[in-house]
Formats: sequence, structure tokens, C-alpha cells
Amino acid sequence: MKFSEWKRNVCCGEISEEHVGKEVILNGWAFRRRDHGGVIFVDLRDRSGIVQLVFNPEKNKEVHNLAREIKDEYVLAVKGKVVYRPEGTVNPKIPTGKYEVVVEDFVILNPSAHPPFPLEDGVKVDEMLRLKYRYLDMRRPSVMNTFIFRHRLYQVVRNYLSSQGFIEIETPFLTKSTPEGARDYLVPSRVNPGKFYALPQSPQLFKQILMVAGFERYFQIVRCFRDEDLRADRQPEFTQIDMEMSFIDEDDLFNVVEGMFYTIFKELKGIEIPVPFRRISYNTAISKYGSDKPDLRFSMEIHHISDLFKNTELNFIRKEIENGGEIAGIKVQSPNFSRKDIETISAEASSIGLKGLIWIKFDEGNRTTSSVKFSQEEVEGLIKEFEPERGDIIFLSAGKSEELCRGLGELRLRLGKRLGLMNSERYEFLWVTEFPLLEWSEEEGRYVAMHHPFTSPVEEDIPLLDKEPGKVRARAYDLVLNGVELGGGSIRIHRRDLQEKMFEVLKISKEEAELKFGFLLKAFEYGAPPHGGIAFGLDRLVMLLLGAESLRDVIAFPKTQKAVCPLTDAPSPVSDAQLAELHIRILKT
Repeated sequence: MKFSEWKRNVCCGEISEEHVGKEVILNGWAFRRRDHGGVIFVDLRDRSGIVQLVFNPEKNKEVHNLAREIKDEYVLAVKGKVVYRPEGTVNPKIPTGKYEVVVEDFVILNPSAHPPFPLEDGVKVDEMLRLKYRYLDMRRPSVMNTFIFRHRLYQVVRNYLSSQGFIEIETPFLTKSTPEGARDYLVPSRVNPGKFYALPQSPQLFKQILMVAGFERYFQIVRCFRDEDLRADRQPEFTQIDMEMSFIDEDDLFNVVEGMFYTIFKELKGIEIPVPFRRISYNTAISKYGSDKPDLRFSMEIHHISDLFKNTELNFIRKEIENGGEIAGIKVQSPNFSRKDIETISAEASSIGLKGLIWIKFDEGNRTTSSVKFSQEEVEGLIKEFEPERGDIIFLSAGKSEELCRGLGELRLRLGKRLGLMNSERYEFLWVTEFPLLEWSEEEGRYVAMHHPFTSPVEEDIPLLDKEPGKVRARAYDLVLNGVELGGGSIRIHRRDLQEKMFEVLKISKEEAELKFGFLLKAFEYGAPPHGGIAFGLDRLVMLLLGAESLRDVIAFPKTQKAVCPLTDAPSPVSDAQLAELHIRILKT
């Protein structure tokens, strides 16, 4: 058999009115076979879709008999004539549902073992089994469509950024280890014994050097690697939309990014999202929502009300205020909670970082029921602050400011989920700006960079680096969508003296800075322009756009939560000879 004689001239999902009465050649997989005792039906599937094949003994008995050999996932080449389906047998669920192909001849290009699970949508299959046989899992229409969608996203991003003057440039995968955050994946060098490359956690330093080189606008859809503990939204290797721009401030970058997401949503979802996006500072985000990535699909803001309780008789609150704490709360609008519901929510307070939770419910005419006895003055103050309506409940707690805000923020999210306020068809974007530049690490006994050590301080805060480094704000920003951080970036340090000052504050010695970052510092001596950039997790974006539950659902060959590939069984042992070439010996522990 010459395959050239059986090569398809149309795809399964493309069968349409124009093919009726014509002979076609199809290639694909047998999705299912139905033997009705006389006529045999086979659904033939390729990437484009499914079409029904008909093996009729009255048309060709020999071909009909051979069709009994066809089993699920056999690879077939088929010749036949396209006809309309008989009245009453049309399948409106598929684009080819009005047509069928009466088979005149076929060949089995390759048989198939029986699949270990059904290859149809809507069937629950163990994830480890799916990932072990990922090549079968990907034949399922919903999984295949995920990667077709992902491909389309790549093209939209590339076309948009190219239209904005960006140049796509690849940066190295084998690079220098500069650990200042997550752990690096290290790669031993055979030709340089005892020395190691690192797989990049991001192209950060290279993209800054590209700005020094004068490219002005760079982007890359790039693989990155981090050796960290895994969760549903983490993978050891992941993909970023990475970009950097010269001669800009925050507004310039925000405008480009907002245009990119407007284009993505319009072209891939048919939605025109409102631009520009809202902006709030980090401190405002923590104060109002208890999170640096607030979900704005519902309000339920945190109110700070310590002044209302400065003369309170409630011991729990008074002691916290006397110890430097504060009181704050959130209003839940008409939740129809039973008393048992409220008690359950209150009992969960300690598990989300709150020292306790009290509540007050407002009925008609501002009559109240509550978990403690408030004074009349306190009730009136709550009414003025929260403006409650009938059925509203106010939850209050006290504690140290940031700890209290974080706890109430988690309570806010749990209540939003419980009340069905997180509409998956609503998209609320938000820029969070002015993060702290530094945070104190008790473990290391020094300040560490909240984002990375190349982030520029807010200019008016630079004098504080010597006096009160913990108060310095960063020119850093995150883009948040529905409570999920899509990506983050910053305006970078572009002067050697300021970069060296940053290393000094981080307790990175001159020798260590030169060893790890000397090539960047040297580049800054040759006219580095002001620049800034951002990177977005492409896997996470696809997950959000498609409503997937895990990053593993949108990555072609993902790792498990133990960083193992079930398909290839990587990581795996290597031979002693390979280790010897790399001058590596494995120590038994």
C-alpha cells in the first residue's frame, strides 16, 4: 500500500454542503464503532472534528465485513461518498451532523491497543493515569482544544507586541546561578569540571542588558524554571510572557499591557474589557481587602473603626487596643445566614489568623441581634460607618493591624465564595502599586527584596535606604485578575551607584555582588537607559481564561506535585559513566 494513494483530501470536521455527492479521502482515528447487525457505523476523528462513516453491506459486503475488525483508536484511511444523513438521524451537536460518508474502501494504517480509559469528554479519569498516557488524554476534544486555544493566545500576544514595536529575542537557558529567591535548577558542566550552569528563573538580567544594548522594546514567550515546592498553581517549569521597555514610566507600561489584555479578551473571548484598569497602592489593598491581590468582583471592604471603641466595655476589644492593636470589620449584605451558619463562620476565625470574631445583625428599623452586648453609642457608630440595611451582618475582630487585615481578607474571600459572589464570567483587573521595596527576614537576619534586587525605589524614598529601609516604597506593580496575580514587574535600577547601594542594604558584599552580578554592573557603566518591564504567567492566564482547575490541565506535559513526569518517569537515575564524565559522585544518606 502506498500511503500517497490514501492521503486525505479533506479533514473530518470540514465535511460540509460542498462535499455532498463527491468522493473524499479521510484519515483519522476510530472514535467509536456501532454494529447494528447490518449497517456498521464508525465515528472517525481527527484534530478538526468528527464525521460518521457508514459501512453498508448492500453497497460493499467485503468492505462491510472488514469493518468488523475496526476497534477504538485504530488509525484509518477511508475512501467514500458524502451524503446527507437520513431524516431523523441528524446530530445537531457536531458541525458535520447533517452528513455521513458511505465507505467504498478503507485501510487500517495502524491498529491500537485498547485505551486504558475512555477518550471522550465528561468521563472522570484519575489524573495520574491521564498524565501517564498523556498522548491519549490529549486526543480528548476538550484537552486538544485547550492547546489549540493556547496556540491562538501565543499568536495574539506576538502580533500585538510586534505591532507596538517590540522585538522578540531569545535569551539563554544555560546561564549563571544568581540565587536571590527560589532555588535554581543546576546543570553541571562537563567541559568545566566543578562548575555549573543554572536554568533561568526568569530572563531578568538578560532583558535588562538588552535595554543597555539599545533594543528599547523586547519581548519573549519564554520557559522558566524554579526548584520550589509545588501547588495547584505552580510547576517547576513554566511559561512567561516577558517584556522590557526603555525610556518609560509606569503609565507607559500600563498602557501597553492594558492594550494587550484588551486584545486578548476581544479576540479569544469576544469580550471588550474596560480600560484603563483600576489602580491602588499596596497599603490600600491590604487595608481595604486584606490582600495584595484583592478580588474586586464583590465589595465587602474592610472598615477600620478603633475610634468607635476607644471607651468600650468589651474586654476582648479593649485589651487589643491597649496593646497597640485595632478593631476592624466587614459588612455582609443580606446573606440569609442562619444562627448556626454564623456560629460556624465565627468558629473558623482562628484557622484564618483572627483572634476572635464577633457579629451584629441588623433587622427592620435597625433592631439588632449580636454575639456580644454593644453599647447604644457603639451601635449608632456602626450604623453610621457601615450604613447597614435590613438583613445585613457586620463581622468584627481585633488584633495587630496587618495580621487583622490579612485575617479579615481571608474571611472576605470565604464569604464571597459561600455567597456565590465570584462570578466566573466577570473579569476585574487591578494594578497594585508601590509595594514595599524590602521586607525583614527573621531567618536571615537582614532585609530581602520583596520582588528582586533590581527594582527601583520610589525616588523620594531613596534617602530612607540609609535611615529606615523598611519604609522605602518600590516602583513595583502587580497585575491582578479576579484575585489572582497574573504577573508583576517594576521600573528597574539603571545606575551602578544605586544598584550597589541596593546590594549594600541587602547585606550583599562587594565581592559577592561582583561575583554574581558583575556583568550587569559593568553594563550599567555604558549608558544604561531608564527602563522597566513585567512578566506574566502564561500558563496561569490560560487556566483563568478557560476556567481550568490546575496548571497541569493547560500544560502539555506537566509535572506532578512531586515534580515527576508520569509519562517519561523523569527525573530518573543516570549511569555511573555519565556521572563520571561530569565529575559527580552521589553520596548515600
